[in-house]
Amino acid sequence: MNTHPTPYTRIARWLHWSMAAMILAMLFIGVAMVGSLALRPWLIDLHRPLGLLILLLALVRLRHRRRHPPPLLPASLPRLQARIAAASHAALYALMFAMPLLGWAMSSAGGYPVTLPFGVALPPLAPRHPALYTVLRGAHGVLGDAFFALVLAHIAGALHHAWVRRDGVFTGMTGKR
Repeated sequence: MNTHPTPYTRIARWLHWSMAAMILAMLFIGVAMVGSLALRPWLIDLHRPLGLLILLLALVRLRHRRRHPPPLLPASLPRLQARIAAASHAALYALMFAMPLLGWAMSSAGGYPVTLPFGVALPPLAPRHPALYTVLRGAHGVLGDAFFALVLAHIAGALHHAWVRRDGVFTGMTGKR
């Protein structure tokens, strides 16, 4: 039964799905960086600009969301589930901002310049300081694990809406009616 008649805007859907692909790639790149010394330099060179692109798109996405609020959840959704959905979305947005900024600050504290393609160097976000680098690296890892868990929970919630509730929430983001 489809009780969620309003889809997300085309831009919201494009931002969601393109960022979903980038964030999943980033999470797996992060895992691979820890596991492979041989691939680490190449993966870091991919990880940093992709993280900055996610940060930029998160800004665009937040602005778009403020101008075009998402559709309301179905009234039939239990209040606890609606609160969990709101909290998880807030946490996803917080991590879309926190992870790239934390990675940038961590790189700065470690004395590693953050450069964009074509050699454009970004200013450091933190002073060079080995102890600060250690703390930021640990925080980046812990939040990365939390982000991974939250993404898995988000996917589970989406599939619950698609396969169990069949309330149109999932199709609102796919654009398929």
